[in-house]
Order: sequence, then C-alpha cells, then structure tokens
Amino acid sequence: WLKRFGTDPSLSAIGSQKAAMGGEFTVRTRKFKQNPLLGRKQFVLDVLHPGSGNVSKKDLATKLAAMYKVHDSQCIQLFGFKTQFGGGRSSGFGLIYENLDKMKKFEPKYRLKRAGVGGEKVGAGRRAKKDTKNRRKKVRGKEKTKAAGGKK
Repeated sequence: WLKRFGTDPSLSAIGSQKAAMGGEFTVRTRKFKQNPLLGRKQFVLDVLHPGSGNVSKKDLATKLAAMYKVHDSQCIQLFGFKTQFGGGRSSGFGLIYENLDKMKKFEPKYRLKRAGVGGEKVGAGRRAKKDTKNRRKKVRGKEKTKAAGGKK
C-alpha cells in the first residue's frame, strides 16, 4: 500500500485533524442579489469546513462583514443552514441589510429575537393568563374584575 500511494495514511489523517482544530473554513456566496426595495443584499452561502463541525453563525457573520465591508455585523442575518451528508460542507441563506432600521422593518419577529435585536415580550405569560381566566370562571358579576386582578 505504501509503495503504491507513497505516504503513510495515518500521518495524513493527523495533519488534517490539526487543520480542523484551527477552525479553518471557507465561505462562498452564490445567487447574489441586490434587493433595493427591502434595502438588503441576499445570497446563498456555501461554507467549506473539512474535518470540523459546523461553523457558528457569529464567525460566519464576522467573515462576511469583512468580505462585503459591512459597518455593523448585526445587520447580517444567517439562517436555514443544512450540512451536507458526510459533513465538511454546509449551505444556508444570508441577508445583509443596509441598516438596523430596515432590518427591524422587514425581518420576521422570530429572527429579530434570535439576533437579539427584537423587543422583549410584554404582558402576562401563558400560564398567568390561564390562571386569571379560571379564577374569573369561579365568580359572578362584579367580582370577576376583582378576580382578574385589575380593571378590565
């Protein structure tokens, strides 16, 4: 085997593990579009990360910010990543907004929350609403407002 291929296979495996431990990855964009109506650039993102697990979205966002000269890496949204069978390659979708205002206007609320930009929940939680509803069921008339714990 060594005569045919010339190197020891165990040594080459060690070398590739060292490269993977460094967390090296390559980013490529496909289907790049300028979307002026929504104030963003959109693209499919291909990530090559041989020998290592998935790359964090934060690392990808910083690399994209350097590539496309984005002033604020918070304006970059990355989502929908799928790892190819066998690993080493992932692809997902990316959006780079012109500014945070455009992002808050057009992005769905769940993605804004995920990015740490969206507003926090207001009002009572699910369990608290159920409890007040059930307390109101047990009383009649004007006592319902007292049971609700405030003016209704």
